[in-house]
Amino acid sequence: MKSPTIQTLIISVFLFTIQTSLASPPTLGNVFTQCIIGFKPSNPSSPIQNFTYAPQNPKFLTVLNNYVRNLRYFNNTTRKPIAIVAAADVTHIQATITCAKKLSLQLRIRSGGHDYDGLSYLSTVDFVVLDMFNLRSIEFGRKLDTAWVQSGATLGEIYYGVANKSNDLRGFPAGICPGLGAGGHFSGGGYGNMMRRYGLSIDNIIDAKIVDAKGRVLDRSSMGEDFFWALRGGGAASFCVVLAWKIKLVPVPEKVTVFNVETVGNRGYVNTTELVIKWQEIADKIDNNLFIRLTLSTSNKTVKASFMGMFLGDSSRLLGIMNKEFPELGLNKTECIEMKWIESVLFWLSIPPGTSPTSVMLNRIPQKQIYLKRKSDYVQKPISRTGLDAIFKVLLENENVTMAWNPYGGRMNEIPSTETAFPHRAGNKFKIQYAANWFVPGEEVAKECLRQTERAFEVMTPYVSKNPREAFLNYRDVDIGTSLNSTYEEGKVYGVKYFKNNFERLVSVKSRVDPDNFFRYEQSIPVPSSH
Repeated sequence: MKSPTIQTLIISVFLFTIQTSLASPPTLGNVFTQCIIGFKPSNPSSPIQNFTYAPQNPKFLTVLNNYVRNLRYFNNTTRKPIAIVAAADVTHIQATITCAKKLSLQLRIRSGGHDYDGLSYLSTVDFVVLDMFNLRSIEFGRKLDTAWVQSGATLGEIYYGVANKSNDLRGFPAGICPGLGAGGHFSGGGYGNMMRRYGLSIDNIIDAKIVDAKGRVLDRSSMGEDFFWALRGGGAASFCVVLAWKIKLVPVPEKVTVFNVETVGNRGYVNTTELVIKWQEIADKIDNNLFIRLTLSTSNKTVKASFMGMFLGDSSRLLGIMNKEFPELGLNKTECIEMKWIESVLFWLSIPPGTSPTSVMLNRIPQKQIYLKRKSDYVQKPISRTGLDAIFKVLLENENVTMAWNPYGGRMNEIPSTETAFPHRAGNKFKIQYAANWFVPGEEVAKECLRQTERAFEVMTPYVSKNPREAFLNYRDVDIGTSLNSTYEEGKVYGVKYFKNNFERLVSVKSRVDPDNFFRYEQSIPVPSSH
């Protein structure tokens, strides 16, 4: 039974559009479109209908697919939105919120990044996608120490703009993938290879402009510190639409040094197991300017370890540190490549130095799409030799899975877990990403890759955080719990894994700023049960 509001709207649109006795009754999509077109105030120079795509629009599937990064969620059986609003003006966001509320439609907010489990463009009920890709301006402060970045800007656009504007003397600590959208990446925490020196993206955000559930445009001072706290690491899509972030730019040296040492079997006289044991000892304690990611995969029935690093300094200083702290790796001068910080972004994408201009990071649409699954874990104590043997055995049996171990320490240990909504701070040695990619469609292939990922995740149980087994919000994983009925009890299952002791404070903020729970999705922050 539809609410009187929806009934009235449908009847009025039906009377407005009927031209012959054979005219079909309007769809919910028609009603929504008429509602947003009639919204006031509007911007006459950017009519919202020019940025709205209904399913019958020939561009609808292209616009929807442009920012789908996981082919598992783009097929004929996936439920499609009743409309996509590719907002180009703040009034478009206000109209979308107002009309979605009026018609009891769920909203999915998409800024264009990975979104591993597709929660920004999927739903089991009628929904609208608010796509932010048109809102991607970057405005620099006079001293080039800050910038206002709109949510639809990608990290590649931000990095490229910052480097160009500052003559390569400024950077920003965020993810290694240029295609990530600022909106979701920042609000989920946003980590990258400068986090040991500068912390996360959210640790370098000083203001935000948002549109709340009432359609009001607020900044840090008008939203209040609690609300601003929640946006930094709590996942903004549970609370509002973020229009823009004010970021604090950080100094980077004229040259950084990168390396990628891969070992299959032995390197010199040291085997892979010994190298991994030593990495665990030093990776979170070494110089804060050095980040060494360890990736474990398999090659020819052997476990392969890749030690990929970036040092904010020159190669001679780096070699001095490595020879003292990690001589077992045997890093040598020829493996160290000095480059500008902006060039290092391409190195982390495995693009060989000098083969592509840095402008390639401005490409918003990837050349190929893949099927994928990601999961996450946090490790607080070194894993023993026996434990590593068990892990290596499972990797060899499940060859589709790789693990990336990202070191903590440094600045991450200095910021209290309550400073922002992102709780995973001191006490963690490293964070794990489990990754499985596949390239062919079909249920059987998908099931097998998902099974392999689950096996790798299971074998890690003794070695990772417990009570709760922690998870990283930006590595979206619906396996750890979902809330289809949007209840507090369901939300707490995944909420404490993502947010630990910060979960209750997030619930408190949510109940104050969005008491009607308009901003909800499968893993949103719930309102208290008693509400």
